[in-house]
Amino acid sequence: MRLIQLPLAVLVVLLLTGCLYSHVKAPYDTHLDKAAIGPKQGVASAYSVLWLVSWGDQGIAAAAKSGRIKTVTHMDQEVFSVLLGLYTKTSTIVYGD
Repeated sequence: MRLIQLPLAVLVVLLLTGCLYSHVKAPYDTHLDKAAIGPKQGVASAYSVLWLVSWGDQGIAAAAKSGRIKTVTHMDQEVFSVLLGLYTKTSTIVYGD
């Protein structure tokens, strides 16, 4: 019975701390009371696998281009990570006109 309890306890701790899975979205702007989210949205992402290979363009210009935005009014960052970063997707989300 104890052989099952220890791995189960370790799994619960890893899940609760975000080590196995994490999906977080946060604003880039610090003046949220003045932030205006425009009608358009654009996303640009970068990826990483096995801590060895990464690719993508997570820049503001790429995100604005994908949403056909000329004036950026607000930005968010979204991070999705699995197994301590074994696979990671980091995205910049821009809003504007």
